[in-house]
Amino acid sequence: MKVGLISDVHANLPALEAVLDDMPPVDRIVCAGDVIGYNPWPAECVERVRDAAVATVRGNHDRTVETPETYRANRMAEAGLEHAKASLSADQRAWLDGLARAETFAGGRYLLVHSHPAAEREDAYVYPEEFPNLDRHMGEYDGIVLGHTHVQGTRAVAGGVVVNPGSVGQPRDGDPDAGYAVLDTQRDDVDLRRVAYDVDRVSEAVADAGLPERTAARLYKGE
Repeated sequence: MKVGLISDVHANLPALEAVLDDMPPVDRIVCAGDVIGYNPWPAECVERVRDAAVATVRGNHDRTVETPETYRANRMAEAGLEHAKASLSADQRAWLDGLARAETFAGGRYLLVHSHPAAEREDAYVYPEEFPNLDRHMGEYDGIVLGHTHVQGTRAVAGGVVVNPGSVGQPRDGDPDAGYAVLDTQRDDVDLRRVAYDVDRVSEAVADAGLPERTAARLYKGE
């Protein structure tokens, strides 16, 4: 089975469209959370992800859409959540609220989470160089898929593989192209992929929505 892996869409519709158009044929798609936040198209991205993904887990921005003030110390994050709260329908907010912290896919062989797999460490950043530390969380799984850092990477660890497909909508690994991955569950093989998208379109929409200028500026640098 081939599974498309996406994460951290962050309301960036042009990036999401580019990823879905570029993705090779897969049997299903899963999303490691943070569908909303930062960028101007939360409602549109919720609908695209609901339609495309068979499983989506709750990211920290998805979880706090009703309380943008949670991110008062980070004006970009707070403004993105304020915009999402005002833009999403009641049904879309209910869908986000109903997302689980963790899901499994491929017959329960792979664990899908947004950040650290341990519930007590929800929201902890796990960068690719730290993936070997997750071997004790592998348990009966063949792999763990996570997001949150916006840094693409994969590592073989004891008992399986750990994958961060990268961020669709706000890469932070120095590459401005939208990130995603394709997992072959028969071979435990991961294809990390990038695709360019129309950042100028996002920049214009950020300005039109009254979102912070840096929300768009960082997209050009992948930071």
